[in-house]
Amino acid sequence: MKNYFIIHGSFSNPFANWFRWLYEEITTENMGECYCPDFPSGVGFQNYENWSNLLKYYHSIGLINENTTIIGHSIAPVFISKFLIKNKIKVKKLIFVCGFNNFLGINEDYDAVNKSMYINNLQDIKNFADEIVCFYSNNDPYVPFIKEKEFADTVATKQIILDGAGHINAESGYTKFKDILKYL
Repeated sequence: MKNYFIIHGSFSNPFANWFRWLYEEITTENMGECYCPDFPSGVGFQNYENWSNLLKYYHSIGLINENTTIIGHSIAPVFISKFLIKNKIKVKKLIFVCGFNNFLGINEDYDAVNKSMYINNLQDIKNFADEIVCFYSNNDPYVPFIKEKEFADTVATKQIILDGAGHINAESGYTKFKDILKYL
């Protein structure tokens, strides 16, 4: 049975941005089961180990498998990639929104929580998903366009650049994200 995971970024939660809207779309349309885990957030709580432990639980009960589509925003795409590579878990599809790797410079708090998520062998994620779609914007105020493009160039089977969409979050007007639906 198909299922979906929606994974938020740093200092966020499952109810922020367009995540709750997407959850409602998936469940209302009976597309499959959908999960929006609430990962530990904030300095001292958010790190690869803590986030990984939560996804390991879902995998241990059979919910992350070859029928799974994982959607991740901001730091979540590189976290998801690292998790799947390190644990050798194959999924059906990955949809990454504003993904980046090895970028420091947003601010001290973001750098502190994001640093443990980065991975050197990012390209290996291609072995663990049949399809990888990357959305990003040409005017993200937090992550430079070139960093999001480098990430997408490394992993994506399909790239979608949205004009003037910022960080594709509520702050940029994205409480709904209809463009993502056609890739589910």
